[in-house]
Amino acid sequence: MTERLSLIVSDSTDPRHNLALEAVLLETAKENTVILYLWQNDNTVVIGRNQNIWKECNLKNIERDGVTIVRRPSGGGAVYHDLGTLNFSFIAEDRLFDIERQTRMIMKALAALGIETEMSGRNDILAQGKKISGNAYQHHRGFSCQHGTLLVNSDLSRMGMYLNADPAKLKAKGVDSVRSRVTSLKEICGKADIGILKEEIIKSCEETLKTEAETNLIIDPEALRKEEERFSSEAWTYGRNPPFDLFLENRFAWGGIRLEFRIKAGRIADLTVWTDAMDTEIASRLKEILCGCVFSSSCMYEALQKCGKEEYRDIAAWILNQEV
Repeated sequence: MTERLSLIVSDSTDPRHNLALEAVLLETAKENTVILYLWQNDNTVVIGRNQNIWKECNLKNIERDGVTIVRRPSGGGAVYHDLGTLNFSFIAEDRLFDIERQTRMIMKALAALGIETEMSGRNDILAQGKKISGNAYQHHRGFSCQHGTLLVNSDLSRMGMYLNADPAKLKAKGVDSVRSRVTSLKEICGKADIGILKEEIIKSCEETLKTEAETNLIIDPEALRKEEERFSSEAWTYGRNPPFDLFLENRFAWGGIRLEFRIKAGRIADLTVWTDAMDTEIASRLKEILCGCVFSSSCMYEALQKCGKEEYRDIAAWILNQEV
């Protein structure tokens, strides 16, 4: 059966509306349909699902400059958006969801502007060795969402004003600053323009999927309103910041992690997990595994070793070498 391509282009630059609309699209997505959603946010910091907002963001500068700060449901790290940034989302049932195919549709659109790119790992697109796009993912009820940024004509100087770079992350990547490892499409190609790029992305998707984009999606206004309330709420944006007795912090190849422990009678009574890992379930899973465990390296190691995934094995080996 031929796949359908459903197109929606947001006319809002409010990140709370745009993330709410994406959430509704994921919740109501239909089988045999790929949704292409294009959107822009104005003067916004977007943080990952499990990140510590106080650690990742310069809240003083954000408040001073009237920057909107929002939390997205996907994993990954914090990013700055302005009107020089084009965001894209692909939503489809898991059977049709193909990260490489979707990313190559974006790369094909860039090639039409004369910009040659390459995929870097699972999450980034590079041009001339520098990052021009980062991606994150979310999975829900048998459907998935890939959303990414395209730095078209972004004010890259603002990243350092609002985002607190993790020195361990920069060291691991072998660079000196956030600014040194990113660039904008405009710096590479003077004719790069968001309007033209939108057209090329739509064209690329139509050619790849061999179908014309449909623009007849109907959005439930009540569902959209409820999601806007969620993304506007302080409870969602700031999350919990409970007191803790001690913490462990480290960076792995798959992301950084900070474990904040509450200890009672020698056991882990509560655990808060902050991470920029792409896996959105890692925080809740670690809490499930470790809460109630005796607070010792060996006991935590044994509990984590029972999980088969690489991330948990890495954490287990790291904890085993800690003096706890």
